[in-house]
Amino acid sequence: MSEEKSVISKKVKVGLHEIIVRPLINEKSQQLRDLRNQYVFEVAQTASKDDVKAAVQKFFNVKVTDVRTLINHGKKRRVGQTIGRRSNWKKAIVTLAQGQTIDFFAQA
Repeated sequence: MSEEKSVISKKVKVGLHEIIVRPLINEKSQQLRDLRNQYVFEVAQTASKDDVKAAVQKFFNVKVTDVRTLINHGKKRRVGQTIGRRSNWKKAIVTLAQGQTIDFFAQA
């Protein structure tokens, strides 16, 4: 198994580039970033904490000290007479070592 491959489950192999879906940028995540040096990402539902840690460390060149994950359950939505449901999704809160930062809006 190469370094870039990560075993998510016994059946599925996913590359590190598929683990992080997107960073979540909102008021609450901004407060976590400012007060606790924590960053919030939407991640693949099958990703483990170790997978998220490896992906963040590789792509952003930072040292991760802690990862917390949670699953947000999809809400029921109604359009006319049809009742549907949004998909569940997984969120990861990543704590970086002191002095480390991630700049999402860096100039390329």
